[in-house]
Amino acid sequence: MKRSDTTRRGFLKTAGSTFLAAVAGSSVALSPGRAESAAAAVTQTKQTQAAITPQKALQMLKEGNARFLNNRMVKRNLMRQVKKTGGGQFPFAAIVGCIDSRVSNELVFDQGIGDIFSARVAGNFVNDDILGSLEFACKVAGAKLIVVLGHTECGAVKGACDDVVMGNLTQTLANIKPAVTAVSGFRSDRTSSNRAFVQAVTAKNVALTVQRIRQRSPILADMADNGGIRLVGAMYDVGTGKVTLL
Repeated sequence: MKRSDTTRRGFLKTAGSTFLAAVAGSSVALSPGRAESAAAAVTQTKQTQAAITPQKALQMLKEGNARFLNNRMVKRNLMRQVKKTGGGQFPFAAIVGCIDSRVSNELVFDQGIGDIFSARVAGNFVNDDILGSLEFACKVAGAKLIVVLGHTECGAVKGACDDVVMGNLTQTLANIKPAVTAVSGFRSDRTSSNRAFVQAVTAKNVALTVQRIRQRSPILADMADNGGIRLVGAMYDVGTGKVTLL
């Protein structure tokens, strides 16, 4: 082998290593799409969480749902995230969602381990336990955003519309009844067979839940009033995967 060939190969190897190192260390070397994915895949730390504003947190969830809709979810090393979050967690948002199997908060918003708090109960309402959990998430752990996420075709809402009585579920559905009562009109059919009525009750339930968080938690209300967190309601469409802010 000629010396010139050896020198050339050595140069190419060194140059290639330098290029890869630059790409790994700087998003500037990445295309916009890849840079966004790299940023989204970052495991949250105290520093990254502190730099996120309530508005930015909402934007991150919007971008995550857009990736989900387009089947371009971020590739994450979940076991690496497990190890990185083993000593502490710094989520940027908390989501109050339904127990429905079709609405996994982490999936529909394309988030990884350590990114969001997820409180789930049939009908996405709040009680003292969930309010306490949200106070922990925001006041203690530093989350910047609370999203109350309802969804279409909600079985709990349909049960409340139909006055279902069944064991402990009866009390669970009682938490949704105020939304049923608050929706006016629909005199001819106020049951689960009327999809428009169910949708109206679902949206009202989200709005009332956001309202109750403010009314029943002075801690969270104060944080929201002072810009420390943001409270929003949203709806997930189980037929399309799209999240829409209410």
